[in-house]
Amino acid sequence: MPRPAFLLHILIILSTILCGLVPVATVAAPQPLTEGWEYRWGDLPFNTGGTPDWAPTQQPEQWHAIGFPSNPPDRNGRDQVWYRVTLPAGDFQEPVLYILSIDLITQVWLDGKNIYQYGTFDEEGRGKFEGWPWHKIALPEDYENKVLYFRVYSGYTDIGLWGEISIMDHSELMLHILKSSLKDLFVAGFSLLVAMLALIFSMLQGGRKTLSSIALFALASSVMLVAESQASLLIVPNALFWNYLAAGGYYLLPVALWLMLDQWLGDRRSPATSLIWKLHLGYVVGSLSLALIGVVELSSTYPPFDVLLLLSFTAMGVLTVPRLRFFSGEQKLLVLACCIFGALLVVDMAVAHGMLPWVEVPISIGLLVFSLSVVLISFWHYASTQQALQKLTVTLEQQVAERTEKAETLLQREQVRAGLLTFENEKSRALVDVIAQLQTYGSLNQAFHLLVEILPALCSPIKGMIYRRTGKGSYERMVSWGYGDTRPKLAPVIANAYDFPGLSRLISGSVIDAEAASRSLQGLVSFPINVEFASHGSAPESLLLLEGESIRSSGHTDSGAARLLSSLNLAVERIGVTLSGISLREELQRFSYEDALTGLKNRRYFDQLFEHEMAVALRKGSALSLLLLDIDHFKHFNDSHGHEAGDAALRAFAAVLESRFRGSDVVCRYGGEEFVVILPGSDMAGARERAEQLCEAARKEPMTFEGNNLGYLTISIGVAAWPNSTGEPGKLFKLADEALYRAKTGGRDNVEVASE
Repeated sequence: MPRPAFLLHILIILSTILCGLVPVATVAAPQPLTEGWEYRWGDLPFNTGGTPDWAPTQQPEQWHAIGFPSNPPDRNGRDQVWYRVTLPAGDFQEPVLYILSIDLITQVWLDGKNIYQYGTFDEEGRGKFEGWPWHKIALPEDYENKVLYFRVYSGYTDIGLWGEISIMDHSELMLHILKSSLKDLFVAGFSLLVAMLALIFSMLQGGRKTLSSIALFALASSVMLVAESQASLLIVPNALFWNYLAAGGYYLLPVALWLMLDQWLGDRRSPATSLIWKLHLGYVVGSLSLALIGVVELSSTYPPFDVLLLLSFTAMGVLTVPRLRFFSGEQKLLVLACCIFGALLVVDMAVAHGMLPWVEVPISIGLLVFSLSVVLISFWHYASTQQALQKLTVTLEQQVAERTEKAETLLQREQVRAGLLTFENEKSRALVDVIAQLQTYGSLNQAFHLLVEILPALCSPIKGMIYRRTGKGSYERMVSWGYGDTRPKLAPVIANAYDFPGLSRLISGSVIDAEAASRSLQGLVSFPINVEFASHGSAPESLLLLEGESIRSSGHTDSGAARLLSSLNLAVERIGVTLSGISLREELQRFSYEDALTGLKNRRYFDQLFEHEMAVALRKGSALSLLLLDIDHFKHFNDSHGHEAGDAALRAFAAVLESRFRGSDVVCRYGGEEFVVILPGSDMAGARERAEQLCEAARKEPMTFEGNNLGYLTISIGVAAWPNSTGEPGKLFKLADEALYRAKTGGRDNVEVASE
């Protein structure tokens, strides 16, 4: 029965305590069994009693000495071997033979008795893979100087015993298992924590791919480490279960590494990176699936993967080294950690396949280095964030102090004349009304029309004018007031209110160009109306220019004029904030209905507009047509020329569409390479003619990318019209889609019309 995971944790703690408390003399130290081994290729004959005939006198010439019972020479494809060894003397109370692993199945014989068996041998002395557990073989008390025989079958690259082979007391074995697994379990737990934190931060940051790759690498390696630890069988005593987990974690490592590399390379990535990690992912799914359904044995999936992993590491080095100078410091640190981990994996691979003598490869150290690198980078980011927060705190304190100082200055000027206070109250009430009216508008153009009408009255009796920025970056006068029949001065000196950075301009006719500023009330005072745009941030969208002398006379005194300047400045700021809200809403509305790649309207816009046009057509009894079109073989075009060329082709085709439709016609990108056109008031004949003209235009439009001619694209179009195709406008899209399908299945590059 599987033991709960918390029991393993308790056992690990107890083992650590017992290792320090149990006296050395009470339990004999493990006795390695490394000398006196012999081997014999092939299976031994069995007598009628089912006992193998291993008498040394019958086949002495067939047994050969070997330093370690693994991979004898001259294998030549053979998969059956016998090993034997004479057990040495020892002082053990409950002797057991501990073996780290055996490839692949075995029988152990002593005194003519089968004392241990792992796996099932068939009549031909072969069997299937049943996992790589550690083995505990109970020995009789009088085992000394007796010959122990091992019958081994293996279709794997390695055949025989593997790793540590020792005689020890049964009581010592459990502590030995726990002590040998303690480091791996600790590192795996630490790595698992890193994986969870990386995954959480990835989700908090909108699915950041680099963090997801780090989480996948840490998770896969920690699962592999736990599954390959000897203590895993104390949790779930099923070797194959852990072997499948270990294989899955091992096979996923290059997937995570290639994903990280693919994201780090950015624009410098090679198309091979995406192909390689997908190839590894396919190997994970394919090999484990075939092993689970019994088509192949799990052990046979390791050698091909190891070859694939070596090739993958080589390709990774070829791609990484020339581009290493473009990596950030933290990326270089992770590359170094991955190199250490990969080198240990390669050494462990060589040991597993018998290319190197057995040694315990510290894979956990490599994983610990990687996990500590992630933690170190995280601490560095945390420290940087704290420094930034401290700087921000200082800045905010300075800003608060400055605003507090301004507020105190305003409080000291509370005794300004009652007329000025009345003036301000009136303007404040008027400003509230202006803000309320502005908030009802949906576009900046509408809002500025209102400002042109209201600001002259709001600023009266101060003379002034309003300018708005043009598309060329200059400012154009919208209105002026207070000058009567005379024109405003063409080239006054402009001072910026509140000593703002100079937004000074020279006036030439009705357009302002940039020039040096003067901060005096002798000329015009500039109040920039800053508007926040989602696309390019804050910008002075408009300028309110007021005559300095008018401000001085309206304020009556220098302090009153300063207070009036402050009020005007706050009013302009409030107007700017309100206009920013209008701008952001306007841009958000535009973005929600616009396709980012082509600039056409998107599917959401089509769905809403089509409902409206159907209602209008039914109400007025006017015709309504729909074109549904698709670029032929566009996937092949993308695969041949790349997605960037495909995006350029979509933009070029969108331009062709826009040039062919005007007025009330609406062109939308429905999705991928599929587009839809609404033709209000157009019957079937007109819609079909427009569709055929569009097909002809597409055939003649060459596709180019980065100076290369990529040929021409063709399109297939389905046409449906109300009432020609159907009596229900709601069926137009379905009928157009069916017509498009006929156009594509009928050879493409043509037009099909729908009929109900």
